[in-house]
Amino acid sequence: MDVRERIQSSFDRQGLMAHLGARLGVVEPGRVSILLPARAEVTQQNGYFHAGATSAIADSAGGYAAYTVFEPGTSVLTVEFKINLLAPALGDHVEAVGTVLKPGRTLTVCRFDVFAVTGAERKLVAAGQQTLIQVEARLDR
Repeated sequence: MDVRERIQSSFDRQGLMAHLGARLGVVEPGRVSILLPARAEVTQQNGYFHAGATSAIADSAGGYAAYTVFEPGTSVLTVEFKINLLAPALGDHVEAVGTVLKPGRTLTVCRFDVFAVTGAERKLVAAGQQTLIQVEARLDR
């Protein structure tokens, strides 16, 4: 199974990403993007993308970026993350881009950036960093 297939297979088992309506974008070694279309269900009271939805796709984008460099037969879990919400997120969709900063045998550090996208215009609305752990894959999933 190649990297894209492995990431897609795991992503397809994530109930939250399906519930939010998120989809995978770019999948490359050390880099993954996740797109979330604008819908009333993912906004807050003022019509902006909700910070919870923004944070969820950011966490997953960084996690999957790390997972691209993990060995087959393993999985990924978030140990911690810090996100800065830089501006209200308003657009056709938001895109979270996760990038590996420092891969490791057990712990991997990634950064993520979240952009609000309207047409060809991209605006940085959140940024953060996270630590992820490589674990043995569960056989029942």
